[in-house]
Amino acid sequence: MNIHLLGICGSGMAALAGILKEQGRRVTGSDEHAYPPMSTFLEGLGIPVQNGYGPRNLDPAPDLVVVGNVIRRENPEAQAMLARNLPHISLPEALNRFLVDNRQSIVVAGTHGKTTTTALISWLLYARGHDPGFMVGGIARNFQSNYRTGRGPYVVLEGDEYDTAFFDKRPKFVHFRPRLGVLTSIEFDHADIYRDLNHVIQAFESFLGRVQPGGRVLAWGDAPLVKEVCLRNGAPVSFYGLGPNAHWQAALIAPASGGMRFTVLMDGEPWGDFFLPLLGAHNILNALAALGVMAELGEQPQHLKEALAEFQGVKRRLEPAGEFRGILVLEDFAHHPTAVAVTLEAVRQAYPERRIVAAFEPRTNTSRRRIFQEPYAQAFKNADLILVREPPDLWKAPPEDRFSSEKLVQDLKAQGKIAFYFPDTHRLLEALLSRLQPGDIALIMSNGDFDHLLPRLRQALGEGE
Repeated sequence: MNIHLLGICGSGMAALAGILKEQGRRVTGSDEHAYPPMSTFLEGLGIPVQNGYGPRNLDPAPDLVVVGNVIRRENPEAQAMLARNLPHISLPEALNRFLVDNRQSIVVAGTHGKTTTTALISWLLYARGHDPGFMVGGIARNFQSNYRTGRGPYVVLEGDEYDTAFFDKRPKFVHFRPRLGVLTSIEFDHADIYRDLNHVIQAFESFLGRVQPGGRVLAWGDAPLVKEVCLRNGAPVSFYGLGPNAHWQAALIAPASGGMRFTVLMDGEPWGDFFLPLLGAHNILNALAALGVMAELGEQPQHLKEALAEFQGVKRRLEPAGEFRGILVLEDFAHHPTAVAVTLEAVRQAYPERRIVAAFEPRTNTSRRRIFQEPYAQAFKNADLILVREPPDLWKAPPEDRFSSEKLVQDLKAQGKIAFYFPDTHRLLEALLSRLQPGDIALIMSNGDFDHLLPRLRQALGEGE
């Protein structure tokens, strides 16, 4: 069976490509502006990727086309697919068909934290011998992959609230029927497809409604909105969090070499003591959700301690990129104001005495809009020096609704922050190199490749060693 993937370099589509290739199917794909880690990931799998879209990529005609949600109806390859009446489905439909099949799914949804939480659950299941399948929106470092087919009874999926495809505008996660669901957070995002917060809430309500009879949702109980939505929906729910009223509570959190130690309480009673080799209270919450899922599946805390301590995280989630000339370089996927704030807070807690230099690229469809203009100004309180790039492709946002990096820098300066605006990455890099000092933390934040800023920075710093 020959399956062609339109938009193959998206993290979920690349995972599907690997799954299909592993199952013995012939896989081809097309995309544009491919960049690591997905471009090198696909190259390593031996999957050919056509650079650019066009009818020629559909010759000879594939048996099935899987259409990523990055593809718009006017895309020339999509137009050719429709004109030739080629069979086509969306990514979540393909995952159900080729990965989940008749197995039980565990689906992680939420505005923040779903990638790390999905990777955590997948690793704990694997370490405990459950041989899971999974699809996660980043490269899980324990597996050096963002997918696994597995042969066990469970499949773990990252449930995305973004729309499914140009022919199906529902959220991706409505296609799944989880036995267990995780809801990490609800905030406004994806301004290109959601009108307002109420529209986002409706999407997550639809997710809660998809949990199978007899299933359960683990939800972040410290967030009033999450709690309200879950209780109103009526789905069976167990809340996790740092507050005393959570069914699963993390307490006695303390920094430790390379991570954090914490105690889990179940209904107020000690359940287990754990070490997590990640930074930040937000990752404690991610681990708490994962441990709650494992408990729902019958696992005991004493069997999970070693596995959790061996979790290696996800690429580009506070990932160390090396230390050069005494400067520690970190990379993070943070782009939403909340993610920027919690990432910087985690770095500050881990390195209280070091200067934090944050380089930020507002790249997403929502980041290019004014909706987050004020929240971003409050997100950098833990940074000592902030360098902000002009949003790429700003023309994609309506002129009256465009985010201004210049205004963000002005607002940060008004708070007493040291901040600079740059129209492009080249000038930002020059300024970054001129201002970095031994002992600094250089934190690169973008959900894209930031014009290869990280490898360029590493190369420039490494040349002086």
